[in-house]
Amino acid sequence: MKYIVFLLVLTCVAFSCDTPPVINPMTSIPAEDWARRTVTMNPADSLEGGQTYLSSYSQIYTQAEGRKLSLMGTISLRNINTADTVYIDKTSYYRTDGHGIRTYFDDPIFLAPLETVEIIISEKDVEGGSGDNFVFTWHKRPGTHDPFFEGVFISTYGQQGISFTTRGIRIE
Repeated sequence: MKYIVFLLVLTCVAFSCDTPPVINPMTSIPAEDWARRTVTMNPADSLEGGQTYLSSYSQIYTQAEGRKLSLMGTISLRNINTADTVYIDKTSYYRTDGHGIRTYFDDPIFLAPLETVEIIISEKDVEGGSGDNFVFTWHKRPGTHDPFFEGVFISTYGQQGISFTTRGIRIE
């Protein structure tokens, strides 16, 4: 009897557990969401373009040069205009040595006024290293604000927590 009760409880537990969602460590945004944001740019539009650089940190050194702590990064792409859309043509991610890791979408995307889109760099994704970088290529209406790019990096180490931010700078 105890054996039957044990099997019954075990079966109930096994079937009541949800399957954990599959998370892509490369981005928190599913490909279909990037596709939903896609726009076709008209070359005749009078938009001005630019590029922004953002320093990123998949890992930082701790205690000694040979020990690294992995971090989770939240990379925010923000439209700080209250009435105008901005367009992000390309988001490129580079390793510490400057070699490209990936781009996040194939066609330009839009950010509505005051909208934020985030890219998550998983704590397990250490391909970028201790000096990874992002370069964003974008377009906006003349006389409006540039898009704003920011990184927030967090981790825990024992009972210590670490967090810091970086801000993008216009390079073109």
